[in-house]
Amino acid sequence: MTTLATLPRKLVIGPQLGQEAIERIRLLAPDTHVVRTDRLRPDPALAGADAVWFGQGEVDGEQLLEIAPGLRWLQTFGAGVERWLTPRFVESDVVLTNASGIHGIQIAEHALALMLAFARGLPRLVQGQRHHALHHPRLEQFELAGQTLVIVGFGRIGQALALRAAALGLTVIGVKRHNAPPPEGVTAIVGSEDVDRALALADHVVAALPLTADTRHFFDDRRFAHFKRGAYFYNVGRGGSVDHAALLGALTHGRLAGAGLDVTDPEPLPPHHPLRRSEKVILTAHTAGASPRYFDRALAVALENLKRLRHGQPLVNVVDKRAGY
Repeated sequence: MTTLATLPRKLVIGPQLGQEAIERIRLLAPDTHVVRTDRLRPDPALAGADAVWFGQGEVDGEQLLEIAPGLRWLQTFGAGVERWLTPRFVESDVVLTNASGIHGIQIAEHALALMLAFARGLPRLVQGQRHHALHHPRLEQFELAGQTLVIVGFGRIGQALALRAAALGLTVIGVKRHNAPPPEGVTAIVGSEDVDRALALADHVVAALPLTADTRHFFDDRRFAHFKRGAYFYNVGRGGSVDHAALLGALTHGRLAGAGLDVTDPEPLPPHHPLRRSEKVILTAHTAGASPRYFDRALAVALENLKRLRHGQPLVNVVDKRAGY
C-alpha cells in the first residue's frame, strides 16, 4: 500500500494545463518529472506515475490503478468524484483531492439564470421569436422577490447561490446534513431530517448535492409529494440524485410548474426522452460549471496542495472516499 508523504517523482497532468503550469509546478517541485498527456486513457505516459492531475478522462479508478499501480495522489479538476470510486480505489491508500470550491460563482449564476428564465417567461418568448411572432403570448410571469428558495446541499455552491438570491429579495433556507447557524442573508439552515418541511415552504428548490449512496434518487415520488404545488425545481448537482420518472410525474400532474436541469441521468438524455419534449423543462448540457477562469482556479487548488505537500502540511479538498465527497 502506498502513502502520500513526499513530493511526486512523476506527475502526469491533463491537456487543460499548458507550459506555464508546468513551469509553476517545477518551481515548487524541481525534482518532479512532469508529463503532459492529451487524454487520461491507457497510455504509456501514465506508467510509473505516482501523481495525476486531471479533469475528465476515459478511465475509472480501477483502470487508473491498473495503468499506474504506484499512484499515490489523484487531484481531480472537478468536484464530483463518483467515477473514480471503484471498490479497489476506495480501499487503496491513494489520496484523492478535488476542486471543490471553484464552481460557486458560475453555478450560482447559472441556477439564477434558470430561475429568472421561468420568472420572465423566456422559454416561450424565445420560442415566439423563432416562429416570428409579432406579439408575445399571454404569460404567467412572476417576480422572484418575496418568494422562498430552498437549497438542498448547502456547500460552497449553495452558499454562493444564497448570497445572490438574498440580494434579489428571496427568502433562503439551506438544507445540509446537520443544523447550523445561518450565514447573513439566509433565514435558516436545517438538517436533513427537516428537509420535507422545508420543501413544503419553497417556491423554488435547487439541488446541489454530490452523488453518494445516500443521495442517489434523493428526489423521488415521496419527496416530490412534499413540494408546494406549483413550485419550480432545479438540479445543478448530480443527475443521479433525481428519480427522473418521479420528476416527470410531478411535472405531468402539476405538482411542479417547471424544472431546470443542468444534469440528468443518463447524461445526455436519450433523444426522445419525455423530459426533452416537455415545455415545462429547460435543459442545459452540464454547462453550469463552465467558466473561462475554470482551469486557472483548478490549477490554483492543485498548486496549493503541491506547496502544502512540500512543507508537510495537510492538503485541502481531501475527499473521504468512503463517504464520496
